[in-house]
Amino acid sequence: MRIAVVGTGYVGLVTGTCFADSGNSVICLDIDADKVARLNRGELPIYEPGLEELVERNARVGRLRFTTDTAAAICDAEVVFLAVGTPPAADGSADLSALWRVVESIAPHLHEHAVVVTKSTVPVGTCAGIEQRLKAALGRDCRVASNPEFLKEGAAIEDFQKPDRVVVGVRSADVGEILRSLYGPFLRTENPFLVMSPESSEMTKYVANALLATKISFINEVANLCERMEADIDDVRRGIGHDSRIGFAFLFPGVGYGGSCFPKDVQALAAMARSRGVAPRILTAVHETNLGQKQVLGEKIIAHFGGDLKGRHVAVWGLAFKPRTDDVRDAPAIDLIDRLLAGGARVCVYDPEATENVRAIYGDRLTYASGAIETIDGADCLAIVTEWGDFRRPDFDAMATRMKSRVIFDGRNLYSPSEMRARGFVYHSIGRPPV
Repeated sequence: MRIAVVGTGYVGLVTGTCFADSGNSVICLDIDADKVARLNRGELPIYEPGLEELVERNARVGRLRFTTDTAAAICDAEVVFLAVGTPPAADGSADLSALWRVVESIAPHLHEHAVVVTKSTVPVGTCAGIEQRLKAALGRDCRVASNPEFLKEGAAIEDFQKPDRVVVGVRSADVGEILRSLYGPFLRTENPFLVMSPESSEMTKYVANALLATKISFINEVANLCERMEADIDDVRRGIGHDSRIGFAFLFPGVGYGGSCFPKDVQALAAMARSRGVAPRILTAVHETNLGQKQVLGEKIIAHFGGDLKGRHVAVWGLAFKPRTDDVRDAPAIDLIDRLLAGGARVCVYDPEATENVRAIYGDRLTYASGAIETIDGADCLAIVTEWGDFRRPDFDAMATRMKSRVIFDGRNLYSPSEMRARGFVYHSIGRPPV
């Protein structure tokens, strides 16, 4: 099948590459000429495990191409996926200005029978809006569908190629069958292909992310309460997680969620609710709880040093909002670094993949280490913000000799408090008694 993917960000690049890898002819379109030139040289703008190899292989055999030429990308495409950003506006609603510009730009080049599919996360009613705009531009009805993505950064290739489910929102059965055929190679294990209206499909994406975010904010709020009640959140989590109605997924306490999806999607769903006269009380609480949770680690550090961070050397392990990605959008590490710098601390950071993205934000205001152990030389304390595998089994003996003070603030509960006590560390984690 001939496919065009508009946008070479995280979703667009993964989508285009995986469809090419299943035998389709894919052209990825972007207005950023520098990004397109880099992609044509085999240089990826993002880090995602396994993606570079897939891009290289499919580009080499000609199934995957990158261009800035709208006409060339769209004119022969049977299916056009829209994968452009929908960032939050000032009121929390989704900003669709980039999407509308794309719709206007592709309209003159659409094949008569082409199907336009929104892959971007968009408010309910966006498909209907695209249909109206295309009809106004072309004087005819166009086939438009919704196909939300459910990709986890760090596991996006596997999620796309082995999806839990594929959700499509269509107006007609024939469009549903086109998309069913396109996704057929990824559904050989009989995982469901769910067909519904575009409005239900658009809502499904927001509700899924909002519910997962709710679980995170809930367990973080309970973890904070456990600390005040001399309870251990690990015990509590085990006690509830074995209940089949609850489970363990997304019930890991930490320093809050970040990334490009949960923060904006919770706010966008709340904005949609307000626009229809529904008070989004739970969504508002989820968002506010998460904002507060991002401050918890900084508050623990400040309290430990008696409210004065001036001149303190703080080492930070982990900058990306989660492991296996270089994405620092809304990352808890950013909130922590801002708090530390505002208090006068000297901050040295390390992340296996996200360092350059943080350097672009802070420049020479931070010290950037080449490895985890180098970060802690002379440090008054270590803060762990991202649960990279590199940090799970460090050389504690080396840490004890290289740190100025054996103090760890663990925002991801990577270590056993009993082991930290035995090794002579002062150890603060989330929802567990301090050592």
